[in-house]
Amino acid sequence: MKFKTLALTLILGLFSASRPAVDIDKIVLPEMGDSAGTLISPIEEKELGESFFRNLHSEAVINQDMEIQQYIQSIGGQLSSHSQAPSNAFHFFVVMDKNINAFAGPGGYIGVNSGLILLTESESELASVMAHEIAHVTQRHLYRSIESANRMSIPTIAATLAAILIGTQSPMAGQAALLGVQAGNIQFQINFTRDHEKEADRVGMSTLYDSNYDPRSMPAFFEKLQQATRFYGNGVPEFLRTHPMSENRVADTRGRAEIFPYRQYPDTTGYLLTKAKLMVITEADKGNAMKHFIALGMQGTTEQRAVATYGIGLVYLETQQFEKANEIFAQLMEQYPNQPQYISALARTAADSHNFEKANSLYAKAVSNFPSNEAIKIEYIRSLLKNAQPALALQVLQTLTDKQKNQPIYYELLAQTQADLHHPGESHRYLAEYYYATGQTQEAIMQIRLAREEKDLSYQLLAIINERLNFYLSEEEEKRKAKH
Repeated sequence: MKFKTLALTLILGLFSASRPAVDIDKIVLPEMGDSAGTLISPIEEKELGESFFRNLHSEAVINQDMEIQQYIQSIGGQLSSHSQAPSNAFHFFVVMDKNINAFAGPGGYIGVNSGLILLTESESELASVMAHEIAHVTQRHLYRSIESANRMSIPTIAATLAAILIGTQSPMAGQAALLGVQAGNIQFQINFTRDHEKEADRVGMSTLYDSNYDPRSMPAFFEKLQQATRFYGNGVPEFLRTHPMSENRVADTRGRAEIFPYRQYPDTTGYLLTKAKLMVITEADKGNAMKHFIALGMQGTTEQRAVATYGIGLVYLETQQFEKANEIFAQLMEQYPNQPQYISALARTAADSHNFEKANSLYAKAVSNFPSNEAIKIEYIRSLLKNAQPALALQVLQTLTDKQKNQPIYYELLAQTQADLHHPGESHRYLAEYYYATGQTQEAIMQIRLAREEKDLSYQLLAIINERLNFYLSEEEEKRKAKH
């Protein structure tokens, strides 16, 4: 089986729309004999998704900026709550890659490339991509497609899925990864049929409208990509190869979109600020980014011009022109006190210029003003640790939500906090959890062994350390067997 064939598989479609305010027929999908329900149990599905996400961390650059992550989770949550399976667990994240792509993995893990986000011209276009991927999950297209692989272990399937994803961005690396995880001559392939894609378009459009996004954004983005194929030649983006933009498909989505009543769907400030931040982070030539934001600042609404000013401030911050950045963010915070990104940017400017007293004061104020904002808490914790205040950092860490406490960044910060509090056993233990969560099991084993060597461990902590060591070792052994 050629790798190119494999690469045309995992990446589950794109786009969608939703929300019936008119008497629009709900989509009633035919029962397709979903044997996937018996193929994998809910517990196995959860394990597969977690394993898949761990493998992605070791193969791709997953966004670690908490403001960007918080935004993509918020739009994903809005869409999934109006999907056909609102009680399902979904996990949304950004892959820092300029290629135009989006994908849905097992367990409701949905990734969107930074390049695709920057290509969108409206929040509804981005939402249409994510709604399409959510539809792939709710209609269980992935599991229908991998039934032939039901004899493969969860770690092996997860690693193979991650390898296919990597192959879309680095074919040689992806092929090497596949050869490393495929057991014997197992033929593993995920085929998403035209019916799956059409179904995801239909279901996604319903979700899009129900979530208060523009259903016309789906065909608009399809057409944009279709037009783009004329200029790429042989270097067509992976998304266009895995999601062919046929005239029929565009026409079908356009016809469905016209059923919905027309109205304006303004972009949220969160979308505009996220795009601005992503551009500054990903643009190698900060001068180009500066020109872009200066031009944007001469047009649009007052709020849009403020976002352009924010982009200019971020360029100053990235190039360590702290006084200019401070002036811009201070003005924005005064003008828009209810926008958390502005006070956070001002606090980060103070922290990056080593004015930790000012940074911590600003972060404390921001946490008080926006108590549910996890991104600000994470940045506050980082600032406290840089200013040698681990006890207070630990207090803030304990206020994070359970969902945040399952993320790699939580274990990383907790490990640093415990080290600064002179608890080496706990520090090694949590650093092991960080490495495991990012797909580095061998490093996790090393850290958990270091934890076990520490003196004066409590009986309870030693028991936890031994249990985790056995768990890591058994997973490594399973991976080793799968390679032979």
